[in-house]
Amino acid sequence: MLKSLLGRKIGMTQIFGENGKVIPVTVLEVGPCTVTYLKTKSRDGYDAVQIGFGSKSSKNVSRAELGHLGHKLEVLEAQRKKSQSKRAQEREEARAKGSTSALELAADETEAQTAAAESPKHSTVRGALNLGPFETLKEVQAEPGASVKIGDVVNVDIFKTGELVDVVGVSKGKGFTGVMKRHGFHGGNRTHGQSDRMRAPGSIGAGTTPGRVFKGMRMAGRSGGEQVTVKKLEVFQANSEKKVLVIKGSIPGPNGTIVQIKKQEALF
Repeated sequence: MLKSLLGRKIGMTQIFGENGKVIPVTVLEVGPCTVTYLKTKSRDGYDAVQIGFGSKSSKNVSRAELGHLGHKLEVLEAQRKKSQSKRAQEREEARAKGSTSALELAADETEAQTAAAESPKHSTVRGALNLGPFETLKEVQAEPGASVKIGDVVNVDIFKTGELVDVVGVSKGKGFTGVMKRHGFHGGNRTHGQSDRMRAPGSIGAGTTPGRVFKGMRMAGRSGGEQVTVKKLEVFQANSEKKVLVIKGSIPGPNGTIVQIKKQEALF
């Protein structure tokens, strides 16, 4: 079983609980996620599972990604010529060494021409998996001892009502903002002579010594558009038929953004 899945934020709503209490919740479309690759500690240095979520047209997908997902790829003319030139070079080296008779060289050339004419028009890098292409690929962790294979499909069933999860997403981008919106400064005094300093940051210098602005000084700049993790959100409902996960509270990002839902690991 995997420890996390990918989903899409649908939006927020409210649910009335006991005694008419209003509970704000976020609705997510979670899964199905397909296992596309397995990383092992012996080969890659760590254990991880790569999963894909969503679908997109293969029109603008690179050959490298399609080959990674096990699609059949047309053999390019450059690849065909490279293979033929390599075989021709090997024959020339054998002829120069004199280790092959004229009859064997002729037979080899005839065999090479036949192989070139009958060479396959398609090739696969990792076998005929034919997965995706997916809107996004993400590496996640699996539980110790879990049996996971390439091509397995994981749904929202791994989450149960009442358990705690962490949600990772990208916050809404707000563009270039001032210090009041970005850092919560209260601004200058609304007094006589301060008409142009109400939302200004104020003094940022450090005096004659050291005579410079310290690194990391809170100033105006771009805000939002950063990865944010909201921890310990309770799963209110998990519907496997509709592939919907309802979580109490809010999560980062606008509607339609892709988020990662991670199981909360127990400390003891």
